[in-house]
Amino acid sequence: MKKGLLSILFGTALVLGACGGGDDGGTDNGDNGDTGTEEPAGENGESTAAAEEIFQNNCASCHGGDLSGGAGPDLREVGSDYSSDEIVDIIQNGKDGMPPQDVSDEDAQALASWLAEKK
Repeated sequence: MKKGLLSILFGTALVLGACGGGDDGGTDNGDNGDTGTEEPAGENGESTAAAEEIFQNNCASCHGGDLSGGAGPDLREVGSDYSSDEIVDIIQNGKDGMPPQDVSDEDAQALASWLAEKK
């Protein structure tokens, strides 16, 4: 039952991420209300969850909700090819057919750190 619910939530996030994201007219830096002060012991888990949310909202429509690729390349092992700093550069400046992404520096760093762990 948990797998079914998780699948539904994941699918919903994927669909909303692919369809939305064009309303960046405000001053929201993608903070998503995460202050990082709730549970220091769970900070890595919270960082992972935040990075996954950033990915779903900005990247999944091209790179696939499971990182397996689509219009963009497969990112399941991107950490084997690029460092976190190189991934930040790609996010902010684009590469090949990928345009630069409009995310805050903090979000780009969180996302790059998460992706660099994919080896």
